Amino acid sequence: MTKLSVNINKIATLRNARGGNIPSVLNAAVNCQNFGADGITVHPRPDERHIRYRDVFEIRSIIKTEFNIEGNPSDSFIDLVLSVKPDQVTLVPDRHDAITSNAGWDTLRNRVFLTDVVSTFKKAGIRTSLFVDTKAVNIENAVVTGTDRIELYTEPYASGFNVNAVEAIAPFIKAAELAREAGLGLNAGHDLNLDNLAYFHKNIPWLLEVSIGHALISDALYLGLENTIQMYKRQLAG
Repeated sequence: MTKLSVNINKIATLRNARGGNIPSVLNAAVNCQNFGADGITVHPRPDERHIRYRDVFEIRSIIKTEFNIEGNPSDSFIDLVLSVKPDQVTLVPDRHDAITSNAGWDTLRNRVFLTDVVSTFKKAGIRTSLFVDTKAVNIENAVVTGTDRIELYTEPYASGFNVNAVEAIAPFIKAAELAREAGLGLNAGHDLNLDNLAYFHKNIPWLLEVSIGHALISDALYLGLENTIQMYKRQLAG
């Protein structure tokens, strides 16, 4: 069964726009868990414009479901992850000023660096995942780093889905098969939504986890959070 991890960054964005603690990020994390989410994802950035480092510690202490921390492995991020000890860390090559994640790792160029970081987290008992595109060279070199999983960057699939779904999914199927043959676990995320998720899952049924934030939280404004989480989980049930 493919797990749904809900990224709650957008809850923090809304909170920070006004100050104070409304809406509560902690309540959102607990509610997502209670409403059926298989995991909670956060992506703290250096400027703390949405999820703050303090949030990460507080969320860890109150949820029982899987906890996934995403981010660029700066020294401060590495220290945070080692202190919090989430179930999974997903390494993403974000610039400090990136609005959102918009590329996967060049794992060939960054192989030595990533190998060191992955080793550090694995020694601490934290499952690791690398955010990558569908290029074979990046998947092959992800294997060399010792990572447990990769997360496929799915924005190209999402942007092409309504134009030609078959063409849009094709490179992702090839990448997923390559990862499976190499013994890597497979996650996916970025711009997956209620329109394109079921087709992605149908074509890659061995997918372990999807991480979805922006679309899911946006849908919840109209449909309600509990209903929305259940709707997304139904897309993964086929």
